[in-house]
Amino acid sequence: MRHAISVLVENKFGVLARISTLFAARGFNIDSLSVGETDNPAVSRMTIVVRGDDSVLEQVEKQLNKLIDVIKVTDFKGVNYLERELVLIKVASSKNTRAEIIRLAGTFRGKVVDISDNSLIIEITGTEDKIEAFVKVMSDYGIKEICRTGVVAMARSKDMKITK
Repeated sequence: MRHAISVLVENKFGVLARISTLFAARGFNIDSLSVGETDNPAVSRMTIVVRGDDSVLEQVEKQLNKLIDVIKVTDFKGVNYLERELVLIKVASSKNTRAEIIRLAGTFRGKVVDISDNSLIIEITGTEDKIEAFVKVMSDYGIKEICRTGVVAMARSKDMKITK
C-alpha cells in the first residue's frame, strides 16, 4: 500500500539521515522524499512516500514520534489531502517537432522554460499520475534528462469542498 507521510522536524543537522535510516532499518524503500523549511525557519517539513504494510508502517510512525527532533508525524491515509510534484524534463526537439511538443505541454498545463536548437525544457506540476502520463507522452520524442522534486502533500481544510 502507498503511504504519504508528513513529518515536521526541527531544522537541525543529521535529522534527515536519522529519519531515512529508520525507514531503511524497517525494510522500506522511500519512493519520494521532499524536504523544505516551513514558515518557521527552525522547522522543516518532510514529505515521505513509501509502499508497505499498514501495521509495519504504524510501527515506523511510532518510532518517528520517539525521535527527539520530530515535532509531528501525519500519515495521510484516510485524510482528504492534496499532493503535487514538479518535474523539469528536457526533450529532444527539432523545427519539425517543436510546435507539437509545445502543444502537448500546454495540454498538460506545462510551461516551456528553455529552448535550444535541439531541445526544450518543460516544467510540469501535478499529481504523480499526471507526471507519469506526461513523461510517457514525451518519451516518443526522446527524453534527454528528467529532474523530479518528489511529492509534497498537505491536508485539506476540513470545510474545503474543492476537489481539483
